Amino acid sequence: MQSASARPLPPRSPAVALSPFSLPDPPQLLAPGIIISRAAPPPPRPRPPPPLPPRTRSLTVCRAGGRARICRGMASFAVSGARLGVVRPGGGAARSGAERRSGVDLPPVLFRRKDSFSRTVLSCAGAPGKVLVPGGGNDDLLSSAEPAVDTPVQSEELEVPDEAELVVEETASSSVAQASSAVEVEEKTEPSEVIESTSKTETDGVAVETKVQLVEEKPRVIPPPGDGQRIYQIDPMLEGFRNHLDYRYSEYKRMRAAIDQHEGGLDAFSRGYEKLGFTRSAEGITYREWAPGAHSAALVGDFNNWNPNADTMTRNEYGTWEIFLPNNADGSPAIPHGSRVKIRMDTPSGVKDSIPAWIKFSVQAPGEIPYNGIYYDPPEEEKYVFKHPQPKRPKSLRIYESHVGMSSPEAKINTYANFRDEVLPRIKRLGYNAVQIMAIQEHSYYASFGYHVTNFFAPSSRFGTPEDLKSLIDKAHELGFLVLMDIVHSHASNNTLDGLNGFDGTDTHYFHGGPRGHHWMWDSRLFNYGSWEVLRFLLSNARWWLEEYKFDGFRFDGVTSMMYTHHGLQVAFTGNYGEYFGFATDVDAVVYLMLVNDLIHGLYPEAVAIGEDVSGMPTFCIPVQDGGVGFDYRLHMAAPDKWIELLKQSDEYWKMGDIVHTLTNRRWLEKCVTYAESHDQALVGDKTIAFWLMDKDMYDFMALDRPSTPRIDRGIALHKMIRLVTMGLGGEGYLNFMGNEFGHPEWIDFPRGPQSLPNGSVIPGNNYSYDKCRRRFDLGDADYLRYHGMQEFDQAMQHLEEKYEFMTSDHQYVSRKHEEDKVIIFERGNLVFVFNFHWSNSYFDYRVGCFKPGKYKIVLDSDDGLFGGFSRLDHEAEYFTADWPHDNRPCSFSVYAPSRTAVVYALAEDE
Repeated sequence: MQSASARPLPPRSPAVALSPFSLPDPPQLLAPGIIISRAAPPPPRPRPPPPLPPRTRSLTVCRAGGRARICRGMASFAVSGARLGVVRPGGGAARSGAERRSGVDLPPVLFRRKDSFSRTVLSCAGAPGKVLVPGGGNDDLLSSAEPAVDTPVQSEELEVPDEAELVVEETASSSVAQASSAVEVEEKTEPSEVIESTSKTETDGVAVETKVQLVEEKPRVIPPPGDGQRIYQIDPMLEGFRNHLDYRYSEYKRMRAAIDQHEGGLDAFSRGYEKLGFTRSAEGITYREWAPGAHSAALVGDFNNWNPNADTMTRNEYGTWEIFLPNNADGSPAIPHGSRVKIRMDTPSGVKDSIPAWIKFSVQAPGEIPYNGIYYDPPEEEKYVFKHPQPKRPKSLRIYESHVGMSSPEAKINTYANFRDEVLPRIKRLGYNAVQIMAIQEHSYYASFGYHVTNFFAPSSRFGTPEDLKSLIDKAHELGFLVLMDIVHSHASNNTLDGLNGFDGTDTHYFHGGPRGHHWMWDSRLFNYGSWEVLRFLLSNARWWLEEYKFDGFRFDGVTSMMYTHHGLQVAFTGNYGEYFGFATDVDAVVYLMLVNDLIHGLYPEAVAIGEDVSGMPTFCIPVQDGGVGFDYRLHMAAPDKWIELLKQSDEYWKMGDIVHTLTNRRWLEKCVTYAESHDQALVGDKTIAFWLMDKDMYDFMALDRPSTPRIDRGIALHKMIRLVTMGLGGEGYLNFMGNEFGHPEWIDFPRGPQSLPNGSVIPGNNYSYDKCRRRFDLGDADYLRYHGMQEFDQAMQHLEEKYEFMTSDHQYVSRKHEEDKVIIFERGNLVFVFNFHWSNSYFDYRVGCFKPGKYKIVLDSDDGLFGGFSRLDHEAEYFTADWPHDNRPCSFSVYAPSRTAVVYALAEDE
């Protein structure tokens, strides 16, 4: 890997002294009074009336050279190619470029203050387009009123005398205003003191009382980097790779220092959506887009009849295009809410219309193939108001993985509103405490399962409006759920029509060029995490979903692909540390992951970050300050792989030690979310656990009014045991994909047509059918079907964990893994788990070692008739321990262990 010091330096520009929260005062991009000509122009739009008195704003006073500057706004955007000094408290300047390490990718964007009336805009000839939203309205919202939200204000830097009374000159109106020397300080807040709140909701006519831990707020801040050395105390084996790990941490610290210097810190840097894309002020709408490869650009849409000559944009020397559209004479915005908009650019690859990269909503009109960007700025009375606070992070996570579009029993695309009203109460009954939602970011190809993202800041319009999504999340918070978003920052759709690929006509805009920028297996584009503006885009994207939609955290998709230049393809990770810390590691990507975890945990301390990593990289779930990557959990992806491997053979050949080793093979102090299967196993071409076990018998023998078959009996028994042993041994969190709790039959197949391959062959489609793209929840609810028993068991399993919190207990001891008996016995918390995987042998007076003496009772039995079992155990029986050491445990008790049964025992005093 090429070291940072060996990278070519950008061209050097004169150093400019900047405050961390201010911008230099450059010349204006457009002279006042310029008229952009149009064909047959109508009368010019009258100059807007003077603005109302400004609201109180947060001001930062920065001192340099004995003078004070008032800097409005907190976001600053630095200069490409310039080695910049930073004005620090006390007037001291930061180190120059020669004093700092070489190779920093300095930001290629400078946003300049611009006069609100720097151009005269002519009124549009045509009527604005209608709002393009699914369903045409917000009838399904729980609420349609939201208080006014402060709109982002353009950053301004004003020179003022260094006296108590500061005089500010307003450029637009040439008037003088008095400003107090007292400075209003804006603080972020974070959860502080835990408060318990109880709310009652009605689920299917039954009142459900929900106790939710809420939090008071205190100031929140992103902590500075630590020394990154604790990882060596946690794992001494890392000492042999200290050079790589120390280099990685130095790159992280260098990037943090650069962001602090040029942007005012991660807080300001991650608010790119307040400057880029469409922003609204009291005076009008500003649109900015970073597209350095474009030769010219214009904003087009319904509001100007798609006239590319009407609203041309101006480019600064750093590749940012900008235009300001003042309000109409009546005070209404120049672009109506719901209008279609695009940016038209003359690029090295030709003239193209693109959806703005920072668009907040995009829609595919009926009968059309391409998507359209939507200027989304609903009136205050239509904005959704969040009514419920976000719950505190639970001690253990029980995650219900879901997809809104396929969450209906009907063969259709479901909506946010229906998911809110129908699916969330179901998840509550089942006992989960977090819901993970897939396919939120807009993706033009539905069958990509949401993983080929085209519009990163836009919630998918297939399911409803942004307000509908907010309503869903608010309802989930009312029910006590964390809402986790399946976020995709590992790659992007290669769609050049709707997405980021070739946005400015070049191959290297947001992505690496050449083969490194293309994922050959996923057919998608790969981000350049060493690019300043890519970092701004992705960090701001993560913050946008937490801030605007109140998501409670993320499951980061495809992290293994990010962390290695080989993307984990055709590579077998054996656990050798040299596989993790070498030339194949993409240090830029790992540094980005450290930065985004800094951001998440600093500004949103209760948020959860889960990484999908199959490689098992050490330090993955160690805090960034200690030298780790900073995730809270990793997905225990070895567990489902092991189950698929075992299901391909008869259970007579299963090795108990192999199962235990796979589930317990986790890194010390690094938490895991375990699962037996997820959406991956449900896709067409693969099989769910239930389908592996029962296959075609599921079609004919799942009704209770007809005899079962040995395959069905075996399948139902092992389905329950696999899920319980996975939860019991596999990690500190548990995940289930919707429908798999009751053994959903068949597979997932999104609607699709035939696909022609480059070699001339054709992959047949399914005639765009939704039949296999839904969840048959009615099967699990039907008490006359055997699916119901499996669903009841999963519900009992979740409630057992909720009561005993065994997944997060420090006490875990495996006392028996007997290959001949096919028995696994372990303690987790105060519970004793006994699994008999033998297909025919049941054991009387089977001795079970335990740590705590006393009287034990059955608290969960997979053989219970309620769960589709044979009711071979007496649940009223009591089991008394004897001072008889067994399996290295100080005491023991005897049980009856039926074949293919899992039983959980608890001390009677803990019931």
